[in-house]
Amino acid sequence: MLLYVDTQFASPYAMSAFVALHEKSLAFEMRTLDLAAGENRGGDYARRSLSQRVPTLVDGDFSLSESSAITEYLDEAYPGAALYPTAPRQRARARQVQAWLRSDLMAIRQERSTEVMFYRPTPAPLSAAATAAAEKLFAAAEVLLAHGGENLFDAWSIADVDLALMLNRLVLNGDAVPAALARYAAHQWTRPSVQRWLALSRPPLEQT
Repeated sequence: MLLYVDTQFASPYAMSAFVALHEKSLAFEMRTLDLAAGENRGGDYARRSLSQRVPTLVDGDFSLSESSAITEYLDEAYPGAALYPTAPRQRARARQVQAWLRSDLMAIRQERSTEVMFYRPTPAPLSAAATAAAEKLFAAAEVLLAHGGENLFDAWSIADVDLALMLNRLVLNGDAVPAALARYAAHQWTRPSVQRWLALSRPPLEQT
């Protein structure tokens, strides 16, 4: 199996697929693409990846892009640790969380890029739009975690990685986050599969 990721190992979606492969204990090779140089838009990769984005998983003669599609495929195609809950309603909720985090809260994603987690924080304060998005994130997360457990559901799921990552955009930048949500995000960050991603050697950012 082959997983294409970004050169900086900063894509939250590549991270999700990487964690899923490790949770499934699947052997895979990883190759990086320089997105700034447009390596994702040409050559063999453009033919393999329908969306020409990272990550893309290559499993034999089958190529699949979009991280949530990859994690669902891995969970359904391979045995091992479950990436999603088995109960239909919880499974649907996990997919809902993933879809929401990928399609909303744009102001947070713009003002607190993953560079604040994997490279360095930014001193810029949140704009009014990002503050409103953060309040929306906190409200939803507090509802999802109202049971007081360490995970979204009875057991860990890949949606926990995605939610913790969104929260950690703020936590690791030093922005104000409700204490219970900060503890949840910190706990998810200790997971061995997550630690493997964090431990990857990243090239320095270009000075601007």
